[in-house]
Order: sequence, then structure tokens, then C-alpha cells
Amino acid sequence: MKTMGEIIANRRKEKGMTQAELAAKMNITDKAVSKWERNLSCPDINSVATLAEALDIPVDELLSAKKPEGHEATPGETVGVILKVIPLAMGVAVVVLSAMNEIDVSSALSLLGIGMVCLGAGALRKTQG
Repeated sequence: MKTMGEIIANRRKEKGMTQAELAAKMNITDKAVSKWERNLSCPDINSVATLAEALDIPVDELLSAKKPEGHEATPGETVGVILKVIPLAMGVAVVVLSAMNEIDVSSALSLLGIGMVCLGAGALRKTQG
């Protein structure tokens, strides 16, 4: 069983395409294709059908690929995920607690403020690297 990156790279080469040519067919960058082939990232779920069509393979062949070995989230990736999840959790908490009449305005604003700080920190991280 191959990883998705191996499937993409092998099939692209079989079809005689460069990474740039595959990228052009999908309206993405060749850097994205390179990352997929090196198992550094995966195609967005909305692009899988287009990718399968470009490579002339069934979608399920891409989706049944094995998980790459040895990739564990780096601390930076983990922090990035946390900075995205906390605002969502805070927003959901405020909505649910408000619907149940179990939160006062001050507490709701505090929770939303925490979420906004996390969004800001995440945006700041992106601009710095």
C-alpha cells in the first residue's frame, strides 16, 4: 500500500506530467503538488476529485492511501491547531450557554475576548513565519 504522495508522484510521472503541469490543471501552485508528493500536506478534500480526474485514477484510490509513517505534529503545528480550536470552543460555549440562559454578558464577553486573542496570536504567527 502506498501513501497518497507516492500515488500522486507515481501516477503523475506515468502520465508524463511535471509538477507544474499537474498544478496548472488544478489551478494551484507546483509547490502544493511538491508538498503532497513529499507527504508534507494533503490535497484539500474539495480538490480530491479534480486531482483524481487529472491523474485519471479513481477517487477511492487516493482516499485509501496509507498514512505516511513518522510524521508527528511539531510543537508549532500543535500550537497552530490550538490557536484555531480555542476561539471555536469559546464561541460555541457562549452560544450554548446564552441559549440556556446560563451566562451573563460579562462572562460571555470574556470568553469571546479569549477567542479573539487566540485568533490574533494565530494571525501574528502566520506573518512571522
